[in-house]
Amino acid sequence: MGNPKAFLTIHRQEAGYRPVHDRIHDFGEVEQTLNEKDRRMQASRCMDCGVPFCHWACPLGNKAPEWNDALYRGDWELAYRLLNDTNDFPEFTGRICPALCEKACVLNLTDHEPTTNRENEAAITEHAYQEKYVRVNIPERNGRKVAVVGSGPSGLVAATRLNQMGYSVTVYDKNENPGGLLRYGIPNFKLNKAIIDRRIDILKQEGIVFRFGESINPAKLPDGFDAYVIATGTPTARDLNIPGRDLKGVHFALEMLSQQNRILDGAEYPKDQLVTAKGKNVLVIGGGDTGSDCIGTAHRQGCKSVTQIEIMPKPVEGPDDPKNPWPNWPRTLKTTSSHEEGCERRWNINSLRFIGKDGRLTGVEVQEISWKPNPDGGRPIMESAGKPEIIKAELVLLAMGFLKPEQPEFPDNVFIAGDAANGASLVVRAMASGKATALKVDEYLKGKC
Repeated sequence: MGNPKAFLTIHRQEAGYRPVHDRIHDFGEVEQTLNEKDRRMQASRCMDCGVPFCHWACPLGNKAPEWNDALYRGDWELAYRLLNDTNDFPEFTGRICPALCEKACVLNLTDHEPTTNRENEAAITEHAYQEKYVRVNIPERNGRKVAVVGSGPSGLVAATRLNQMGYSVTVYDKNENPGGLLRYGIPNFKLNKAIIDRRIDILKQEGIVFRFGESINPAKLPDGFDAYVIATGTPTARDLNIPGRDLKGVHFALEMLSQQNRILDGAEYPKDQLVTAKGKNVLVIGGGDTGSDCIGTAHRQGCKSVTQIEIMPKPVEGPDDPKNPWPNWPRTLKTTSSHEEGCERRWNINSLRFIGKDGRLTGVEVQEISWKPNPDGGRPIMESAGKPEIIKAELVLLAMGFLKPEQPEFPDNVFIAGDAANGASLVVRAMASGKATALKVDEYLKGKC
């Protein structure tokens, strides 16, 4: 720990975002970065606590005090080695992780100015690529073969971990390119897809074989492998089956998000198949990150207005959550870069029916509700709290989460990872699951020797 008193004199400094008037006209990444001197000063704020709650909170077990100290001392290569030891793809989490470690930071408890771990992580990794600290490592093969079905966060982590253990790994994916949610769910303004391609190129050089455009039936897995990892995510979005659902203009969020990402990658769609917000009043149903991504995408497509509604109550405003005290993740009101770009947000709103004319959406009838405690326990009871009203909308995006997939009974040599096993969650948790699954596969196959 190079400067044990830095946190007393140096305040938290975030890089911030590009100006709204600039960023809403393109899909370039919105987040900026600090210069090298300021970044190292931010790393110096880490106190190397006796009990590192950041390490406890991180699903991957990242050792933030160690790589923050290396960064502060200017040893960027050591910082990357320490970071990459627990995190296979810090360039992903450094951009899109909600940073559970920062909420568990002791400095967040004392003055709500935690160490900028996520930004530091991204800076370390970009420096590592620039200085060629990220190197190809081709392992010695052990003669065993593993198939990974799905190339999202958990599948990629499982694949690279097993590959480095010496297994010959083949990754199958139904899409035309790898990444899963990273590529087809997260907008480019949060994660430029060149960042994914850069890492995939390394994985290919290290011997991982990728086969795209192949939809694998879990009941009929490809022959010739000693073990299998199912990492197909949560493909089924939660629907809203109310009157008018079949009107043109009502779409799942990922229909818009994945299409836009494909368009940016060069794909073309007929006009009647485009899911676009251009010139439209947009209603996003669902208050989570996917809904936020829809807001940012709608602005960049040239929408007229955006409204976001959520059926649950408004989260607590402010840094502290009495129901989830430090070091747990606080369920407080989150304002994203997309929200800053302009959006009306409402909570405790229930959708009653979609309204249309000549088969096309024109609005949504909604009603304000309240939640009452259930005397029998369990889910609170929803009650009407206001008169029905109509929100004008020509485009509705359903961003209400995903259904946990039901998996069949698999043989002993088949393992399930990430969202396919646990239901929709954070990218960092999917990556942690991929890590754990790789160890299970290795233990299983070694036991078969």
